[in-house]
Parts: sequence; C-alpha cells; structure tokens
Amino acid sequence: MFEDVIYLDNAAATRLDERVLEAMEPYFFDLYAVATSQFGYSVGIDARDALEDARTRIAARLGAEPDEFIFTSGSAESTNLALKGVARAVGKKGGHIVVSSVEDFPVLHSARTLQKQGFEVTKVGVDETGRIDLDRLADIVTPETTIVSVQSANQEIGTLQDLEAIGAICRENGVLFHTDATQSFTRVPLDVRELPVDLVTVAAHTIHGPKGIGGLYIRDGTPIQKWMDGGFQEFNLRPGVENIPGAVGFAKAVELVTPEETARLKNLRDRLIDRLLAISHTRLNGHPEHRLPQNANISFRFVEGESLLLHLDMRGFAVSTGSACFSRSLEASHVILAIGGDHERAHGSVRFTFGRFNTEEDVDAVSEAVADVVKELRRISPLGKDRS
Repeated sequence: MFEDVIYLDNAAATRLDERVLEAMEPYFFDLYAVATSQFGYSVGIDARDALEDARTRIAARLGAEPDEFIFTSGSAESTNLALKGVARAVGKKGGHIVVSSVEDFPVLHSARTLQKQGFEVTKVGVDETGRIDLDRLADIVTPETTIVSVQSANQEIGTLQDLEAIGAICRENGVLFHTDATQSFTRVPLDVRELPVDLVTVAAHTIHGPKGIGGLYIRDGTPIQKWMDGGFQEFNLRPGVENIPGAVGFAKAVELVTPEETARLKNLRDRLIDRLLAISHTRLNGHPEHRLPQNANISFRFVEGESLLLHLDMRGFAVSTGSACFSRSLEASHVILAIGGDHERAHGSVRFTFGRFNTEEDVDAVSEAVADVVKELRRISPLGKDRS
C-alpha cells in the first residue's frame, strides 16, 4: 500500500495537504459555476470572486500585483507561454534566445521549437556546482537578445542561481528575463519588486497543492501574446474555462508554507547528506550552500542509480534518479553532464527530496537502507568489489 511507502520524491509531486482539499471542496460541489462578471448570476460571481481572491494571494507572495499573474495548467504551460509568447510578441527582430544548459525540459524544448522557427538559441554553461557562468552570460547577451531564461533552482541537483546578478545583466542590455521557480517558489524568497525578473513560472504540485494548476507572473509592460486560441480568459492570455478549485487550492498551499517548515526540511536534508556522504565513494551533486532546502542529490560510484532505486522501492522507499520528466529514460542526466560529470556519475546519481510529511525517522531509515543496498550492489559488481 502506498501509505506504507516513505516518499522522498517531492520534487516530482507532493501529497495534497488535507487543508488544501478542504478549501477546494466547495468549488467542486456548491460553487461549481463558470466564473462570470458582476453582471452574471450570483453563483458565477461567487466563483469569480474566489478566483480573483486566489490570484491576489498568490501574486502577493511574489510581490506582484494581481493583474500581473495569470493561472495556467502548470509549470510546463507557464514556461511555454513565457518563451513562445514573448517570441510571438517581439518577432524575429534580434531573434536571439539564451537559456542555461541545465534547464528543465519545458525551457529546453520550447527553445528548440523556437530555434526551428528561425530564432537563434544559445546555451550558457554552468560550473561544477551548477551555477551559471555569469561572465559568459554577459558576453552572450546583447541588446539584440529577445529573452534570457535561467531557472531559480535546478530540478535535479537543487542548485540555486543568482537571479539578481543574472537579472542585472539582462537589465543592462534591455533584455527580458524569465525564471522557472517551480522548485523554489515559497521555499526560497523571491520578490519581484526587488529582483530584476520579468516573468516567473510557478506551480502548486511541488508545495502540497493540486496537480494541474500553475501560474505565470508577467511584469506589467512585458510584451507577450497568447499562443493558444479560444476565449478571453486570464487577461486574454490563456483561453479556457478557469480551474477555480485548482486556483483556490494553489492559494491555500502557498499560505501553508512557512519559514519554520522550510527550516525543518533543510535540517532533514542536511541530516541525510551527512549520513550518505559517510558511505565511501560518494559525492554531493550541486552547490553545497546555494541549494534548495529540500533537495539532496548524491552520486554513488560503482552503482547504477536505477538498480539502487529499484532495490529501495522493494524496501518501501520512493526516490528518483533524475528529473520527473526523464526518470524513465536511460539517457544520462543532462544536468550531471553539464556540471562536468561523466556517464558513470550521471547513472549513479540519486535524488532525494523532502516534503511536509517527512520526518527524521524517514531520513534515518532511508540512509540505513541506502548504505545496505550500496554495499550489496558493490559486492556483486565487478567494478565495486572491495570498494564498499
């Protein structure tokens, strides 16, 4: 049964908080009408009020105005709208897009699509901790660049980027700056009143909110066009019937994340890292300090990450070998390769990510299980004998 599993893949999805479900429930069964204007029927007006209240609360967490935030179906749609919407609005004047080499697939694949449409795409590299090369970025970005997209935090290794420095480079050149904050929103402070960022991708599924709801912050005055046709919802940028239960749940999930909880997750993270690095031939992936409070990514030499994952699964632990989008692929992680790792390191890397419902007992249990499984796998591996 799933309730017996110790779940440590919260970067992929989190368990819905019961308080979020409670907030959503009326909009499934009582106030289920389509949102209507002040001149519509009363239940539609109530639904509209709930939608706008949720928008206001989430926008406030970003330091944004309500009319600078639109709801989407999730982080992938938000990122597609950010890159393709800006590209449509600006056109091929300049036609240059810059992304980092460690972005998640919505950014990389959107950039690839735009490249096929005639835009020039440049990938900027990162150092061995996963932080972007700021000098290289400064050389690449020119006033002819359309948009720069660099994530707030990496989906695999948890490294946090210096958004202020990146944004400053963009501002100096009059270039738009988008960041994917799917993994960091509410866990790491991000205030658009202080940071020079123009578009921010966020989502609910990583903070114990519902799946299928996300949002995009769009700074007032940012040129952007919708890329889906339909109605005029979400300030005529995202057509379709609004997901009001999802929006309400997203707002409640945002409200429930506290600095105290985040500090507790950081303690769990550090506890696990200390225990796993005590195993021989291991290394931490990502920045040792500038990293997500809930993320630990460890490489185990002489062990296949997929084998370790399967053995842990049989023992009741759910972990990941990479990003959620690519965990079923046998290809080496593009993130580990980008930070200078080889294929052995990439295939021997495992991600552990914590959420609200994890405990110190979970950390101790999984660290003991990992040590046991690694020892056994190395014992039967020709490369790992006598290396445990």
